This record gives sequence, C-alpha cells and structure tokens, in this order.
Amino acid sequence: MKKKFKKFYIETTSICNLACSFCPPTKREYRFIKVEEFTKILDDIKPHTDYIYFHVKGEPLLHPKVGELLDISHEKGFKVNITTNGTLITKNREKLLGKPALRQMNFSLHSFDGHEGSIDREGYITNILSFVREAVASSNMIISFRLWNLSRDNESNQERSRNRTTLAMIEKEFGLDFHIEEKVIPGSGIKLAERIYLNQDAQFDWPDLNAEEDDGKGFCHALRNQAGILVDGTVIPCCLDGEGVINLGNVHQTPFSEIVDGDRANQLYDGFSRREAVEELCRKCGYRKRFGGMA
Repeated sequence: MKKKFKKFYIETTSICNLACSFCPPTKREYRFIKVEEFTKILDDIKPHTDYIYFHVKGEPLLHPKVGELLDISHEKGFKVNITTNGTLITKNREKLLGKPALRQMNFSLHSFDGHEGSIDREGYITNILSFVREAVASSNMIISFRLWNLSRDNESNQERSRNRTTLAMIEKEFGLDFHIEEKVIPGSGIKLAERIYLNQDAQFDWPDLNAEEDDGKGFCHALRNQAGILVDGTVIPCCLDGEGVINLGNVHQTPFSEIVDGDRANQLYDGFSRREAVEELCRKCGYRKRFGGMA
C-alpha cells in the first residue's frame, strides 16, 4: 500500500526576497524549480497525496511561473497551499486569483518585523487585505494570517505594541468589536470571518545540527502525515529539514515511492513508532518536543 501524506512540501524556489532573523539563510544553491521538473514530480507523487505546499525555504511568489505551476497542479488534480511573506502579493495578484488549484494562502505577517529593512507597515498590510478581500469574494480560498513572533512568556512590550498596530488594521477590516489578542490563544487560531483565520504563536527555532541534543524520546509525524522535496529533488521527511540534512534520496534519480520505502526512511518511521528519534537532526528539533510528545 502506498504511504499517503496530508501535507506534501514541494520547494518551488530556495530564494527569498527577505532576510528574516527567525529564518536562517540556506547554504544550498539558489534556484527555481523548472516547469518540467515540477510536472514530473507531480506525476511521481500522485499516489501519495492530494495536497501540496509550494515551499520549504524560499518565497514561492518569487517564482516567475507561479501561475503556471498552479495550472499544472490543477490539471494533475492537486490542491495547493501557499505560505508567503506577503510582500509580493500585489505583483502576483493576477497569477493567483481565479486559480482553482489554490486552496489556501498563509500570510506570515511576522516577516515584516523579522526583516530589518521593512518599511511602511500600513502599506504592507493594506496590500494583503486588498488581495484577501478579492480572493474571498471570488473563490472558496481559505486565508490564514500568521503572527508567529510572541516571546515564550508573551511579555514583551515592544512585541505587543508592534503587533497591536497590525492587529488594529485587521480588526478594522473585518469589523471586529474586540481586540484579537484578548481572544486568541497562543498556538491556536481565531476565526475572523468566513474562511479567514488568524494564528498567533511563539517564534520557533529551526532544528540545527549545532544545537544541543536531547534524550531523543517522543513522537513526530514526519513521513506519517508529511514529506517534502527540496528544489534540487532531495526528499526530506518534514518541512523543517530546510537544508536536506536527512537526505532520503533524489526524485530525479529514484522514484519517490522507492525513496519513502527505503532503509533510512523506514528506520526514521519505525523509530518514532517506538517514540525514539533515530536521526541526529530530530534529536535537536524543538518541534518534536512541542507538538510531538503524543501520538
């Protein structure tokens, strides 16, 4: 039986137009996925998923043919989720609107403060809200605003004040009669309007081989409900292996079905079945501790 994944990440580009403090720059080659590579990958993974994400690292809206990638996804029967920093939304408006494959847009609003060179918060939010207004009116698209910049204790006055400016604009747009931060629970979302949500959470750290290792106990959904392919074809077990440390194989050389049933993939999967992280990177991943303690 083929392994099925709820989330499948296809990195359409390793390039980003921002340099956010929370996102370590990739040491990999900067490139865009080619249309023919993308098409072949979709054929390869078709038995394994119905939902694809256009990122691991990189900004998907930088891809000059993002509209064409959406069209191909629709032809092949996939629904697409795009996570973006939102800075290029106006430029790409026509490439996104009216695309039946596009199921959900996630806007990482914390990117504005995460990037040192950001200017004009009002213009940034206004452009995103303008797109959202049209997208929701003309399609069944789901929208998720993300503010993943809370400190662990949620006590930073600076952080609260900068988020307040952003949240005030969102509250005005959707006619809310309450302050969002009074209702939202960190780590979960709040419904703002039909098909429109906002999620606040603490900033997370990407797993790093230089980080301290823990006891390796716990569970993770890697290769259970998600898998990914980097822009060069490297198969990874989850969306947090942004450097391809856990290189399971390459889809340009080996069919995906064989790769996810290979020795390294099975050892990782079986390890988590025993509540053990067999890969070094997994033992240095805070997400496993945060979300993966229970099955």
